[in-house]
Amino acid sequence: MLALHCLVTAAGELALWAEDSDLPTRRAGRASRTVEEHPFAVPASVLAERVAVAGAADESRVLLPSRPSAPVASPELVRDPLTAPATPRGAVTLRPWRVPTVRLAPAVFAASPVAERDDVRAGASVRFLSQVAAFAEDLVTRGRVLPSIVSESGRPAARWRPTLSGVDSARYARLRDALPPVLRAVQVDPELLDGRPVDDVLHPVLDAFVDAAARARLTGVRLAPPGRFTAAEAAAGALLRGLVGDNPRLAVPPERATRLASAVDTWRSGAVHDGPVRACFRLRSPDQAEDHRSDDWTLEFLLQAADDPSVLVSAAQVWSGDRDQVLRRWVARPAELLLADLGRAGRVYPDLDAALREAHPVGLRLDTAGAHRFLSRAAALDQAGFGVLLPSWWRASSRVGLKLTTTSRGTAGTVTRDSVLGKDELVDYRWDLALGDLTLTEDELRELAAAKVPLVRVRGQWVHVDQRQLAAGLAFLERSGDGRMSVGEVLELAGMPADDDAFPLPVVDIGGTGWLADLLGGAVETTLEPVDTPEGFTADLRPYQRRGLAWLVFLDRLGLGACLADDMGLGKTVQLLALEALARSDTERPPTLLVCPMSVVGNWQREAERFTPGLRVHVHHGADRLTGPQLAKAVSDADLVITTYALAARDAAALGKLTWDRIVLDEAQNIKNSAARQSQAVRSLRARHRVALTGTPVENRLAELWSIMDFANPGLLGPLARFRARFAVPVERHNDEDAAARLRRITGPFVLRRVKTDPAIIDDLPDKLEMKQLCNLTAEQASLYRAVVDDMLAKIDESEGVQRKGLVLATMTKLKQVCNHPAQFLGDGSRIAGRSGKLARLEDTLEEVLADGDRALCFTQFAAFGGMLVPYLAARFDTEVAFLHGGTPKRQRDTLVERFQSGEGPSIFLLSLKAGGTGLTLTAANHVIHLDRWWNPAVEDQATDRAFRIGQRRDVQVRKFVCIGTLEERIDKMIEQKKALAQLVVGAGENWLTELSTAELRELVTLSSEAVGE
Repeated sequence: MLALHCLVTAAGELALWAEDSDLPTRRAGRASRTVEEHPFAVPASVLAERVAVAGAADESRVLLPSRPSAPVASPELVRDPLTAPATPRGAVTLRPWRVPTVRLAPAVFAASPVAERDDVRAGASVRFLSQVAAFAEDLVTRGRVLPSIVSESGRPAARWRPTLSGVDSARYARLRDALPPVLRAVQVDPELLDGRPVDDVLHPVLDAFVDAAARARLTGVRLAPPGRFTAAEAAAGALLRGLVGDNPRLAVPPERATRLASAVDTWRSGAVHDGPVRACFRLRSPDQAEDHRSDDWTLEFLLQAADDPSVLVSAAQVWSGDRDQVLRRWVARPAELLLADLGRAGRVYPDLDAALREAHPVGLRLDTAGAHRFLSRAAALDQAGFGVLLPSWWRASSRVGLKLTTTSRGTAGTVTRDSVLGKDELVDYRWDLALGDLTLTEDELRELAAAKVPLVRVRGQWVHVDQRQLAAGLAFLERSGDGRMSVGEVLELAGMPADDDAFPLPVVDIGGTGWLADLLGGAVETTLEPVDTPEGFTADLRPYQRRGLAWLVFLDRLGLGACLADDMGLGKTVQLLALEALARSDTERPPTLLVCPMSVVGNWQREAERFTPGLRVHVHHGADRLTGPQLAKAVSDADLVITTYALAARDAAALGKLTWDRIVLDEAQNIKNSAARQSQAVRSLRARHRVALTGTPVENRLAELWSIMDFANPGLLGPLARFRARFAVPVERHNDEDAAARLRRITGPFVLRRVKTDPAIIDDLPDKLEMKQLCNLTAEQASLYRAVVDDMLAKIDESEGVQRKGLVLATMTKLKQVCNHPAQFLGDGSRIAGRSGKLARLEDTLEEVLADGDRALCFTQFAAFGGMLVPYLAARFDTEVAFLHGGTPKRQRDTLVERFQSGEGPSIFLLSLKAGGTGLTLTAANHVIHLDRWWNPAVEDQATDRAFRIGQRRDVQVRKFVCIGTLEERIDKMIEQKKALAQLVVGAGENWLTELSTAELRELVTLSSEAVGE
């Protein structure tokens, strides 16, 4: 496996280099005066071939953390724990090494970012540069760039450069603080063991990415018109030609280039301020002024650090020199800068000209109309690069909106199983006008309508009123002040974008009294009375599960879709099965279609048998699945039909012809890509009610939430394009909290999310929750499994005694290896991804564990299997994975345990059962996963007790992976059926298997048809 890194050379270029986990660490001389070659750096030619990049081969001197004999391997370099060289001894210091590199143009990196594969893992520097490239692309998209003339190799060149101000300056500061040390590790001075300043690295890289992105946008565009021009015009034309295409050099005389560069710099400084210190303006209302008797507003002048907005120095302090030392950290002459900035700001806000008549201006007094003019120009000042501090009420109360108050009969707590509700039920409503958070009375509306200025005081606070919006709102109230509308119409309003053309003003709030208001206000889960456990349901629901069931029943009565997004391990399956049992306890209904990943089909089938034995279940899966009339007959005779996402897409036409009462998606994140075939297929199926089950409603992007919600309640969030513009882009790119709040208001009634750390949940959970995780085999695993079984059965009749016992035990070991992974059984070092159902289940589980910030212990009885998993999981989840096995030295063993327990080490700890199953305290983990079974409950319990013991402050979830239809499932059932005799029957490990007859062995190991996944 390659660990890929990037450097910024002394010339400001990018240089790619890599470490190879397969190259051994050779000892380097301690006292060598020459810079040693990095012992496991990849040759440039090999690197270019493996990563498929085009660039010039080169070499760099790099300062790296090192021990006396070798550099320290980077965190991204994952070696096979069983074959890795011993860790060199000695203190860690910075030391120069020679590394082969491939030089990359920023445009090449931005256009083709390095993609991670099983054998290539991007380091922190590569991932960081991807963030810088994305930042540059965003700046170009928003036009936050300007031309400049720079010197390159002594010759003038035209380049696009960013203009950073406001939020962009803060984003740059965050990037600067997060810059990985390896990016600036190139040793500029051979005599100095020190890297370069961060800004000396980040500034040229950002400039290069911005220039590349701007040129890419201008491909094929001609900026300079053709024709003959004067010398000055020719120089300007050369600049325009240099800003497009691949050649930025300016073909003009040096003196003309110098004058042109000066003119461009002057123009840039007048267009936007991107220095380290800038003028800042703070508006204070009359009630905030020191002289409370005055009715004037005050505009204060200050200087502000661009990348640390909390550093403010008033103009009075600038003139007095009180904060001179603070300011001189950024600028040599702060007073001159303040005057210059006030002059530039006057072009945007002309009222400042009055202040410039004073020798030492500190502020400006304004009347109410003048304050409004400043507020109106505040955005333009901010866009020009100045700091603007506005009163807190400005944004919140500057919007006139509509408020809908509904009144429905009864509350959510009175909605019982006998209630008959629906989208057509009528509720009373009343429209009001709201100004920010204030609902306006008729008297206040009349006063506002008569106001002569946009800034007025309402209930003791200043607000901004848009008279045109106010007039439009008053006209709307006259047309539709109150009346009655259906529940469906109210729900449509709740999901309607605020800028919808149907309303002259945004709908800012929907409230009221009754069950509908409880639903829209998010109070349903706490006000609904938990329903009784349905007849025929064999489990005891915990209090939070009963609340979840009542919530599902409530939405079911309304015909509204639900997304049950409880944390992993909180029992989404039992809540859904309880809903099915309750729904069919007193009425005849069409069946429910449950769509799930192949890996959990068996889980659902067995959980239904266990908790709802009266539920008629049909599994639509396999090559011999029913079709046509036979399928229709089987479905009509069933209560629950289980199928997979792949088959839902493949058989969409057949399933779409059948009648469904409810469609349920388990692991609903499988439809996060709304354009995928299986997503479109399940959304096309018709049913009275829809339920999505997922522990991760949003994994990477908000568009995933849209896809799930559009399945549960089609049209609720509008078209995807509008959703992206209104929510996804503001929230994901700009952390817009207002947009996030609006999204929560719309989706909140239909998403129930409980996590294990909720105070209301944690008291309901058991100390230790054990569960079986049923997995399917891949086709490759099934083929290998059958081959091993056939080989044993062909030989067993001819063997006896010790030979027979050895054959049986060897076969059991081989079958367990096949169930784990084909590569473990074959021992051929082949690829890991996509070949094992058990590994796929492990990835799904660990993804949720890591998303919750939890830690997991993973036990296997095969050290070789653990050695395979370490590099794969480390690359898959981009995190360190610890591994303790029988060959781990005591000192290293103690270090692994100490780091894991400290909370600063890896979140995934792989352990071989023999080496790590006893004698350790690993209470930092609250998840225990048994990858393969020892078939001895006592041994497994001892391993589980590494986490579930004194000192554990959280509930422990224990998962035992079992492959469906294999000897793993059959032996697990035997143990469950004979728990009282478990210690007698299987206390000696697996030896009891050798005493079974050939017929019993054949029954035990024969592969079932349901074992194989798709």
